[in-house]
Amino acid sequence: MDNRKLLIISFLDAAGVLVYTSAVAWVMFNGQKIFGPVKSFWGPVAFLLLFVLSASVVGLLVLGRPVYIYLDGAKREGVILLLLTILWLFVITVGVFLLYLLGVVS
Repeated sequence: MDNRKLLIISFLDAAGVLVYTSAVAWVMFNGQKIFGPVKSFWGPVAFLLLFVLSASVVGLLVLGRPVYIYLDGAKREGVILLLLTILWLFVITVGVFLLYLLGVVS
């Protein structure tokens, strides 16, 4: 697999993390409007289940393909893909923080 393809795949995986975490953040931000106030034990249970599900989905997006490629014998490409995905996540995170600090998003 060439480096250009690895760069594109890593960007798409990181962008998937951004989209997924944005959706979860939207649900959490609007949780009281959607579900009403927490009235029982099941509110925290639902939150923790969402947390575990989110960790699983993000873990799959970040680690799934690199581990598959690595175990398929393309060890160098698997490691490069993982590192590129982490790099893209870093760039996206810094970008979100900068947009927030500059007041572009609120």
